[in-house]
Amino acid sequence: MGGSHVGRDEDLSRMLYDQHAEALLAFVQRLMNGDRQLAEDIVQETLFRAWKYGRGVPPESRRPWLFITARHLVIDAYRARRARPPEVADELRDIAAEDHALDAALDAVLLTDALHTLSPDHRSVLFESYYEGLTARQIALAQGIPPGTVRSRMHYALRALRLALQERGVDGP
Repeated sequence: MGGSHVGRDEDLSRMLYDQHAEALLAFVQRLMNGDRQLAEDIVQETLFRAWKYGRGVPPESRRPWLFITARHLVIDAYRARRARPPEVADELRDIAAEDHALDAALDAVLLTDALHTLSPDHRSVLFESYYEGLTARQIALAQGIPPGTVRSRMHYALRALRLALQERGVDGP
């Protein structure tokens, strides 16, 4: 029986790496101002912790758990280096001057990930409304669909986005 447990653990480890390592590395590397080596170390530690504790985290909560864990490891790395003499930590001084900068980066990654779960039609009306500032009527004219359809898509897109964000551990208003 022990062998099958090891196989399941290896499968979990491989699955976590395949599904999340690339996004985690990009996220952490941005937080670390491009320091790829330190980012890889943090991603490796994050995935190790996920493997170690992952069975206790529901599958639908794994991605937000990974990003939050990585964020905490970045903060820990920054604080550890900040406690050293200035000549040792100079390259990391600007990494996480404020926790809100890290929160904003995490929010952007989670929002982008959640937006990719929407259908192209839903994503399109959200983008045109929120990022381009178009009205339902303007979107309808641009897409050649009735304004009521735009409003309906907007309604369902916002519902789906809210659900996708909640699945990623983001609490809404």
